[in-house]
Parts: sequence; C-alpha cells; structure tokens
Amino acid sequence: MSVQAPVRRVTAIDIRARKGGAPIVSLTSYHAHTAAIIDRFVDFILVGDSLGMVMHGLETTVPVTLEMMILQGLAVMRGSSHALVVVDLPFGSYEESPAAAFRSAARVMKETGCGAVKMEGGVRMAETVRFLAERGIPVMGHIGLTPQSINTMGGFKVQGKNDESAAAVLADAKAIAEAGAFAMVVEGVVEPVARAVTQAVPIPTIGIGASPDCDGQILVLEDMLGLSPRVPKFVKRYGSLAGLIEEAVSSYADEVRARTFPTPENVYKVKN
Repeated sequence: MSVQAPVRRVTAIDIRARKGGAPIVSLTSYHAHTAAIIDRFVDFILVGDSLGMVMHGLETTVPVTLEMMILQGLAVMRGSSHALVVVDLPFGSYEESPAAAFRSAARVMKETGCGAVKMEGGVRMAETVRFLAERGIPVMGHIGLTPQSINTMGGFKVQGKNDESAAAVLADAKAIAEAGAFAMVVEGVVEPVARAVTQAVPIPTIGIGASPDCDGQILVLEDMLGLSPRVPKFVKRYGSLAGLIEEAVSSYADEVRARTFPTPENVYKVKN
C-alpha cells in the first residue's frame, strides 16, 4: 500500500523564486484556527506584531514583546501545514545590534519552528539583515511606513509623497535586497514609488497600501473580514463577520434568558 507523502511547506527560497511570477498571496494570522482556515489559500502567513493592536487593543505595535510573538507563532504553526510562516521581530528585540537581532531571531525560529522572520527598516538595518542571512536566518524586510517607528515618523503617514521621501524609500529597498533579504513588505507607499521599488529590486515585494504591481499582496485578516472597527483606505472588506458574530451572540443571549437553550439535544442524559 502506498503512503501519501506529507505536505511540504512553502519555504523562503520558494517565495524568493516567485519574483516577477504568479502573484504571492499572504494574510496575517495569530491563532491556530484562523491559520488552519487560510493555510491552503495563501503562500505565506505573517504572524505580525499587529497582534498587539488587533488582539490586545494596544494603540501601537511598540509594546509587543518577543514572548507574545513566540506564543502566537506557535499557535499559527500548529494550525498550518502548507504556507510559509513568517514571524515579526517586535520593537526592541533587534535594533541594538546584529548580534542581539540574531539571538532574538534564532529564539523565535527554534521555539516556534517558523520558516522566516520579518524586521522593519531599510538602510539602517541592512547590516543586521546581512548578519542574519549569512547565519542561516531567512529575513523578510519591511520598508515604507514602518509601524514600529511611528513615534519618530509622526504617526501612520504615507511615504514617498515627495522626491526626498521617494528617494529614501528606494534606497531602503535596494539596501535590504542587497543585504540578502528574500522578500520585503512595502507598506503605505504611494503607488508610483511602490511600482518603481518593485522594478528596482531582484526580490519579491509584498504590497500593503502600495501598488497592484507589487509581486504580492498582504492584508490583516481581521481587517479584510470586517472585524476591525477602523480600516485604512487600502483595505477591501471581503466579509462582514462583525455583524454575523453580533447576531449569533444576541440570539444565544436571548435563548439563555428565555430558557430555550440548552434543549434536550444539548444535555447529557443518564443511560439505563
């Protein structure tokens, strides 16, 4: 009898090879159950530090800890079997030095089993990206609007609006690509600049609030499902789950108060 081969996960090398090919599909996930649902539809799942805002109600991603990322990374790995899982390195876990970044990244990969990490920053982080890549850590870059830097950027501001900003975004992209990143997220960058970045670098660009010409796209799952109360301009809502959840909970509450739930079918009976 033949034995079915196990499903092989997508790897960072696979994603790197998709430059200029079929668009790369990605979503965020922070839970085993949502990871299991989206796994067969996406090429990679990002365990983003956006979990601080989406799951914990934080105002920014800055307070997110390495322990939080590892915990949710483990959950997503348990729920998925096909997609590459990329885990964000949170603020304060990698900026100090390449050695500090390596320790954080190695811990994330060893404790979660994920296939890559993501870190924000361009020119200033190129040395760190190179240090990690040379030591066996697949790194996804993140340029443009970098949420961990909003305290110095002055908020969630779109990048590339003028010549100086556009040049900085392009320089960041080239630096990260040359340093050895296998792909990069391009966030909150005006469309012509995001398109120029995609054409200028030899690795896949993953757009979020960028350009349809990027090599792939990513959205926060809760945003596209209609679970987030506020959504940015670049989000398209593909579902309206908040209303469905509210309706279901309302029906449950009504039935409990009316003592119509549980019914005989929902309780255990003594067997004779």
